[in-house]
Amino acid sequence: MFAIWSYDGKMVYESIIEATEEFDSKYCVGVGGCGSVYKAELQSGQVVAVKRFHSVQDGGIANAKGFEYEIHALLEIRHRNVVKLFGFCSHPLQSFLVYEFLEGGSMKDLLSNKEEIVSFDWIRRANVVKGVADALSYMHHNCLPPIVHRDISSKNILLDSEYEAHISDFGTARFLKLDTFHWTSFAGTFGYTAPEFAYTMEVNEKCDVYSFGVLALEVIMGNHPRDVISFLSPSSLLSTTSTTHDIQLKDILDQRLEPPRNQVAFKVALIAKLALACLATNPRSRPTMQEVSKELSIEKAPTLQVADMLTLGLRFNNA
Repeated sequence: MFAIWSYDGKMVYESIIEATEEFDSKYCVGVGGCGSVYKAELQSGQVVAVKRFHSVQDGGIANAKGFEYEIHALLEIRHRNVVKLFGFCSHPLQSFLVYEFLEGGSMKDLLSNKEEIVSFDWIRRANVVKGVADALSYMHHNCLPPIVHRDISSKNILLDSEYEAHISDFGTARFLKLDTFHWTSFAGTFGYTAPEFAYTMEVNEKCDVYSFGVLALEVIMGNHPRDVISFLSPSSLLSTTSTTHDIQLKDILDQRLEPPRNQVAFKVALIAKLALACLATNPRSRPTMQEVSKELSIEKAPTLQVADMLTLGLRFNNA
């Protein structure tokens, strides 16, 4: 009934039920498509996040496959930028997963919080992007078989008290067998899903690469980069009824912060450059997450002037 815990499972189960008062709504900190997340302080004093899956009338859970996929994926992954799974309960009455609790909440909520956004400075933003890139590189290139997340988005990036990024929600994750093609039904979040997935339904690492590109731009812009994505789409590039104009990178950065300077400016410009490469329409033209992670490890700007990088011209269409 209860597994992956260092002590008696039944005791932990009862402690979670008691800590959440049988999953009272006042302990709920988030609601998703397959379940709700609760904050629970155990008798030991440890605070955990409990993801309770929705149940169905026949006594099962609404997304049994997602429940299994998430457990199997997190059992294989050991990375500082991936949320830690402490345990799970699989039972007709209650099915839930127990994770580490991350105080900072989701990236999506933070970017929309006008009061806290100033604390999320450029250095922290660059570190978040680097952390997600490192985790995806590990999943794609250091796990055997490789693991593809398929739903990288700002709502699935959780932050701790130090603004360290943790990828969460592996209910749509897939293991890729080498030399094998993988097709599946649609999964992911609209606005982050690679365009080719709509007509190929093929699962591979380049789907995550595209989603990462969207996320990276969102982190430095402060909102979803819809205009950038719209411009990069084939229909926009072929349009003859629209006009174009140049926008400098510094003008699309989150205006709620002071512009980045010196080496921090180099980091932000590098993130923008790599993000645009990840958004390439042709999946084969996108870099691997291993290449992205390596690029983001560069500490100092090359001979190119840092100031020049922030005046990088981006061409956008006005319909």
